Amino acid sequence: MKRYSGFLMGMAVLACGLFSCKLGKEYARPGMPLPSQLEAERPADTLSVGSVAWESLYTDTVLQRLIRQALDNNKDIRIAVARIKEMAAAKRISFANLFPAAGVDLNAQKERLDYGGDDPKLDPEFDAKIAFSWEVDLWGNLRWANEAAVAAYVQTVEARRGVQLTIVAEVARAYFELNALDRELAIVKQTVKARREGVRFARLRFEGGLTSETAYRQSQVELARTETLVPSLERRIELKEGDLSLLLGEFPSYIPRGKSLREQQLPGSLPAGLPSALLERRPDLRQAEQALREANAEVGVAYTARFPRLRLTGNFGFESDELGTLLKSPAGFIAGDLLTPLFSMGKNRAKLRVAEARYEQEVYRYEKSVLTAFREVNNALVTFRKAKEVRASRARLEEAARTYLDLARLQYINGITSYIDVLDAQRGLLDAEIGLNNAILDELLSTVMLYKALGGGVPAA
Repeated sequence: MKRYSGFLMGMAVLACGLFSCKLGKEYARPGMPLPSQLEAERPADTLSVGSVAWESLYTDTVLQRLIRQALDNNKDIRIAVARIKEMAAAKRISFANLFPAAGVDLNAQKERLDYGGDDPKLDPEFDAKIAFSWEVDLWGNLRWANEAAVAAYVQTVEARRGVQLTIVAEVARAYFELNALDRELAIVKQTVKARREGVRFARLRFEGGLTSETAYRQSQVELARTETLVPSLERRIELKEGDLSLLLGEFPSYIPRGKSLREQQLPGSLPAGLPSALLERRPDLRQAEQALREANAEVGVAYTARFPRLRLTGNFGFESDELGTLLKSPAGFIAGDLLTPLFSMGKNRAKLRVAEARYEQEVYRYEKSVLTAFREVNNALVTFRKAKEVRASRARLEEAARTYLDLARLQYINGITSYIDVLDAQRGLLDAEIGLNNAILDELLSTVMLYKALGGGVPAA
């Protein structure tokens, strides 16, 4: 028994000495020449949007409550969390493969032998042993496999962060759009009320012989045209509430409102940070890099699979043909198997080429992800800046349209212009009010999209 133990200790020492060898190319992030700044007309700054929590960006308490509910109940997030659990378990399996496995083997049997048919014998056997097995990682095959499993696990973590970032942005977008529809419906209803009054006024002037029937009928047409907008907007509001309910992880229901669209106060600017920081902030880029790490580790697995593998097996305990003498009968066994690939028609070399080709694909996919991310940030910055200019122009247009309508009404009452001019002015004001409402919405949405594009919305991993 001591001889077995000494041999086992020697094999373990030898294995530990060989365990440090790891063949293959370690991962290195592909070098890409990043731009010096994120937008041509905007100088780079050192601050990052990562320092801006979504609770600080979206100050509407109702919106904050909706975002928290979505982060807790959204089904895509729950799927992502379950995926993390799956990959964490898979990572544990891969890590466990690096270490010996042991188990208890209890066996009792009684065999009846009768060679020749005239001498029956009973051959009992009782075993109580601890069995172990260990594949020694001579060249790093198992460590490469474990590195691939870790990278796959981290991908799921980044995927969840990406889903969280998207959910925060989508809830804010849907909430602002819902508020914009509320405001548009209020504008239309106000216009309907004004046009009903206009129809009544036009009818009185027509019946009094002051105007022609044409003006009266035209006022009725404009009223009917505006009234058709009400049910359409009400339908869109209910559909938008259904979309937001899905994000919240619940059946379609009424969505509470907080501040109106005009009362929403979002920052006039967001810190874009340095271009290099974008690689660390955006979950999709971090996930793409982890996919690259996994592919690189798979190359290591395929490369080291071409070399011999050492497997140690053994068992120690007691073995006897009588149960009463079992504890007095020590027994042991140890073996080392060297498994060497000899001939496989180039299969192992082909597996290596497959892994290398997949790694090359991941390199290009990662580079494309980086280019796409910088394009999205640049577009978001441009949209963010121009949306403010559009809102200012729309505000001036709305003010001018309102002044024009007041003037047209005054001139109509004094008999200077026809009622058609008043109707045209009313149409112009309605379009201007809706246009300003849309411009306010676009400005808010541009902030939401810029915040998302810069990787804001969830804490860094």
